[in-house]
Amino acid sequence: MTAKGPILVVDDDSAIRATIVEILAAEGYETAGAANGAEALEMIEREAPRLVLLDMRMPVLDGWGLARVLSERQLRLPILVMTAAQDARQWAAEIGAVGCLAKPFDLVELLDAVERVLETGCDASAGHAAETPAPHKGG
Repeated sequence: MTAKGPILVVDDDSAIRATIVEILAAEGYETAGAANGAEALEMIEREAPRLVLLDMRMPVLDGWGLARVLSERQLRLPILVMTAAQDARQWAAEIGAVGCLAKPFDLVELLDAVERVLETGCDASAGHAAETPAPHKGG
């Protein structure tokens, strides 16, 4: 699926979501925000985003659940995982994300990661995600 839509920011923390949306909009990106995976899925079905910035731990439908549904529906979108968890790279690998941003991240890290993904589609992590996905063990 080739997408020319917005960058979709999915995070249950409204302050984080609003801040990221505002920063990306100020840089000229079209943006949208969702509070959980179910909300994100509804938005994705209406207009496929160029990139999904995805928190993993959320109510209703978490990051793993959203990634699973996208895979089942054969919707291939670049995903950047955003999480404060120590397992950020592992979690990114588990869902086939193009990279991860460890919270808290700074403005430069965010913009560099977004630009790398949109320009090249390659890994946008500071370090590469593990190549072999490990099974999700909760959390």
